[in-house]
Amino acid sequence: MENQREIRKNEHVKLALAQNTAPMSDFDRIHFVHHAIPNINKDEVSLLSTFSDFKLTKALYINAMTGGSNWTLEINQKLARIAKEVGVPMAVGSMHAALNNKEVMPSYKVVRQENPDGVIWANVSADASLEEAKCAVDMIKANALQIHVNAPQELVMPEGSRKFKHWQQVISEIVQGIDVPVIVKEVGFGMSYETIVDLIHCGVAYVDVSGKGGTNFASIENERRQHKDMSYMQDWGQSTAVSLLEARNLNTRIHILASGGIRHPLDAIKALRLGAEGVGMSRNVLQVVQEDGVDAAIDYLNAFHEQMQKIMTLLSVKDITSLRQSPIVIDEYLKSWIQQRQLY
Repeated sequence: MENQREIRKNEHVKLALAQNTAPMSDFDRIHFVHHAIPNINKDEVSLLSTFSDFKLTKALYINAMTGGSNWTLEINQKLARIAKEVGVPMAVGSMHAALNNKEVMPSYKVVRQENPDGVIWANVSADASLEEAKCAVDMIKANALQIHVNAPQELVMPEGSRKFKHWQQVISEIVQGIDVPVIVKEVGFGMSYETIVDLIHCGVAYVDVSGKGGTNFASIENERRQHKDMSYMQDWGQSTAVSLLEARNLNTRIHILASGGIRHPLDAIKALRLGAEGVGMSRNVLQVVQEDGVDAAIDYLNAFHEQMQKIMTLLSVKDITSLRQSPIVIDEYLKSWIQQRQLY
């Protein structure tokens, strides 16, 4: 019989799949300047993104989604096969279900079994102890650890946490005490300049700004409430595009990853242009694999990468470093954000 945590894991996936992607995005407020005659060929383009701890050969990764129940074991098994075939890193969902109940450990361990040589990221919350973080990493022989921060979700969640002032101390202790890289990840509400500075002071080397525009966990948790009276929180936070603008002056001090509301390859290229070193996707990969199967999801990601190369060819840029010099035009809303926040 499923316990309450397993039921919640399944509910999260079902509600995420049922959400509609917003038709408009802050990425639509950013435009590349088109030059009619490219000066490179597509086969010259590389999307390799190299870090001291690992590399993203296609600048893409499958971001944290699930685990913790029999049904999500099947999903993680499929996602691991996709990550292996495409050659991209994959993060598992929050592993606290397995840390509290050994019976659901297979729903996470299956990822390493399916992809023994791949880059796999473990995942815990900012409530985890150092020992729990180490157990999560060891459980799947992870190459890195995501620590997810999700205060809005917790506060809307009926059974969520209401205590957060210890999070920075926890993050700092884990960074200092664990022997794999730590990626601090939002869950879809974005990050501010001030948050990223705080994380730098905690010793964090990687952040995933994960802005709003993709899976909306405030909305998901509101659906799970008996009295659905917190729908006003569904627009809380910053978009991924705005979060990247917030982070732009910090990308020499910390590695920036971007996820949240990446709809298509042009969004991914815009995220890289704004300073991201890698781009993560969750719901769109999950939707393809659940509706059309593993092979279709492999084709989807391979085509996604190829189309990113095509866009870079149009821009006459051979790599991500060159892409950052491509001229862009941003609309008045984003200009106003920059001016009011005085980040430049």
